[in-house]
Amino acid sequence: MIGRYSLPEMAALWSDEAKLASWLEIELLAVEALADLGTVPRADAVACRTRSPKIDAAFVARVAAREAVTDHDVAAFVDVVQESIGGREGSWVHHGLTSSDVVDTALSATLVKAATLLLQALDGLVRALRARSLEHGKTPMVGRTHGMHAEPTTFGSKLALYCLQVDRDRERMVRARDGISVGKLSGAVGTYSNIDPAVETHVCRALGLTPVPATQVISRDRHGEFLYACAAVGTTVETIATEIRNLARTEVAEVEEAFSAVQKGSSAMPHKRNPITSERLVGLSRVLRGYLAAGLEDVALWHERDISHSSVERIVLPDASLVTYYAVKAMTRLVETLVVHAETMATNMREVSQGLVFSQSALLALVGAGMPRDSAYRIVQRDARVALEEKRDLKTVLEEDPEVARILGDSLDRVLDEVFDLDRVLEHVGQAIEALGAVPETRS
Repeated sequence: MIGRYSLPEMAALWSDEAKLASWLEIELLAVEALADLGTVPRADAVACRTRSPKIDAAFVARVAAREAVTDHDVAAFVDVVQESIGGREGSWVHHGLTSSDVVDTALSATLVKAATLLLQALDGLVRALRARSLEHGKTPMVGRTHGMHAEPTTFGSKLALYCLQVDRDRERMVRARDGISVGKLSGAVGTYSNIDPAVETHVCRALGLTPVPATQVISRDRHGEFLYACAAVGTTVETIATEIRNLARTEVAEVEEAFSAVQKGSSAMPHKRNPITSERLVGLSRVLRGYLAAGLEDVALWHERDISHSSVERIVLPDASLVTYYAVKAMTRLVETLVVHAETMATNMREVSQGLVFSQSALLALVGAGMPRDSAYRIVQRDARVALEEKRDLKTVLEEDPEVARILGDSLDRVLDEVFDLDRVLEHVGQAIEALGAVPETRS
């Protein structure tokens, strides 16, 4: 992943140093487990741990140089580790293991850490959405369907629904973390032919993983589930970002991204304040869905294994973790600093559509007064068109309609006041906000 979208805490998990350090720990734990079984002299296991190399840039360079000879990354790593430890003791490293025992188990441990970081970031997004939802729980705005004015809602209710969706993303990430919290050290085709299952148990317990049956590799549906969890987060971020982009359009102007005093929105037009963060996040969500597609292609391998998945995973698993983490952090900042124009929301709802957002209420009032539904629908539909074309308030047009006056009679004024009563329409809109009470503060 390019540095632009790599935050340091997540990037550190996927560095070469971190990867090789994880490989080394697995190798050393395996030697110590073999010592417990009596296969390896205890003194040799202690020597391996004591004389194990420091994993730094110089060590990474040594492994890379060796790989240029072996054309095999794990074999090169083992050669350099054995050389560093030296003597008979070093020869116990990788005893009875195959490359995937080390690589897959280390990858699982890294993905668990990545999922935990992602959950912590999602906790922050939940907090931000909850806070802004409560802030704007009674900020009325027009709800839109098909991009058209529909009925009134509140901005807080909109944010609450996003918060509930992010919480479902957290649940998916928890399940994905549980699914990938596994390891295997069962040899070349997973039959423990040259390694005791007790070694696998010892290593996995030390790493906080659960041993699972496997071929030479851990089943890739687990990795696919992790990538789906990332893609789902990205899609939620895109959903929020798309709404912000639409509400920020000049013709709508109900929200805008925070804009600093020294920021420039355009190299050519000084007036521009573009929703660049939202647009960036929409684009990154597309990348995440692409990673998911690639990851799902990795599930079907030949027989007990091949390496068609390997090159894919070297890209998509680190990058998906990095992109998802960046996207959640960026969306959290966007939500926290989002400028909300409540006055414009009210104006757009009341004046732009001439009160048409109350048309269903008018329809139901006429039906309640005894008019057949289709007849009532046609009257309100006709009056709504008149209101829009003549730029008059729908309530006024309905008051002047003789058919409406006939059906409502003396109750005309009272009924129409109720029809166009915003408080009545929004009486139960807080249901989504109330649902936030059941959303835990953290799932990390």
